[in-house]
Amino acid sequence: MLTPASILITTLLLSLAMVLVLGSLLRAQMPGVREWFTANLAVIGGLLLLGLRGVAPDFISIIAANIVLALSAACYYAGCARFLGQPPHWPRLAVGIGLLTLALTIWLYFDDSIPLRVLATTTYTAIVCVAVAILLLRHRPSTRRRYNYWFGAALALIFALCQAARAIHFTVLAQPSDPLMFHSTWNMALLIIGAVIMPTMTMAAVMMIHDAMLSAAEDAANHDHMTGALSRKRLETLAREQIASAGKAGRPLSLLIIDLDHFKHINDNHGHAGGDTVLREFVRMTRAGLRDSDALGRMGGEEFAVLLPDTDTAGALRIAERLREQAKMQLVIGAFGECHYSISAGVATWRTGETFDRLSMRADRALYAAKSAGRNRVLPDDAQAVDQAMPATV
Repeated sequence: MLTPASILITTLLLSLAMVLVLGSLLRAQMPGVREWFTANLAVIGGLLLLGLRGVAPDFISIIAANIVLALSAACYYAGCARFLGQPPHWPRLAVGIGLLTLALTIWLYFDDSIPLRVLATTTYTAIVCVAVAILLLRHRPSTRRRYNYWFGAALALIFALCQAARAIHFTVLAQPSDPLMFHSTWNMALLIIGAVIMPTMTMAAVMMIHDAMLSAAEDAANHDHMTGALSRKRLETLAREQIASAGKAGRPLSLLIIDLDHFKHINDNHGHAGGDTVLREFVRMTRAGLRDSDALGRMGGEEFAVLLPDTDTAGALRIAERLREQAKMQLVIGAFGECHYSISAGVATWRTGETFDRLSMRADRALYAAKSAGRNRVLPDDAQAVDQAMPATV
């Protein structure tokens, strides 16, 4: 038969399991995990203090126990806030805990009332649950899956409603303040729901952590770690998707292949740290001049590619020429000193039925022609001009 004691023991064990799970994630150094870990530790501590009812003084088994449980709710909210990059608002949370402490003290020592104490604790928990739901819905990262955040917010709102129902249930009871009221059927049902709030919400947090870790892994796989440009594999995948889309809609698609001129000299004169800085600054500058629909990827070394959807050859040449002028004027400054650089670029526009490999080869041939013609210039793919610029063996 279920009793309040058995429910609390079950909750304690569930929270202990969540502590072990979150403990294994602490090394990930992800924002919010430490607060969620602390929240579950606080639940365990609060439940142990509640278990001392009748053995320890009421201050410990009632007031201190409920304050520790309130602190666990505050830590959970703070964990959500930090995870989402928002301020945890600890002063507000502290005010809430302070008001709860005052209410519990009054309704234990000055007017001993179990219903009013339950009203105070459930009101506090309901408010925190609503705040968590609002936080998850308002600040969900746009690049993450909606499900985990909607699930967590829905759980928080359900728990808030259950806490409100428990508060109403106790305030309308006809019996005087008596511990036996905890054994009523309605209270047992609501107590079970209230007891699993932290373990269940922690499972929702673990789902969000898992989603964030997957997103981070995907981001690392899809981007060059040094410059932040797309990886070659990701750019090629995106290019094939764009080619399929352009083929269906009959829209133009152009590709730039860009190479930083005499990059070996930059490394020789300024060291590899200087060369890395130049690459990063080039990517930053290029991104600032592209549209959201454009894609910049690092093909390897000092070679980059820019995918330009809905752009014909003339438009691509204008973009490439603007980037060339900007690169020529850019002064890169660092601990290594100052460095000017220039770029060469080849431009090719997709032809119906053409694969990305073929498109890339034509842009690469145009780049070779630009470099053979003296560098610091942009050339379109032109079979005759390119063939004249390239040696006969190529």
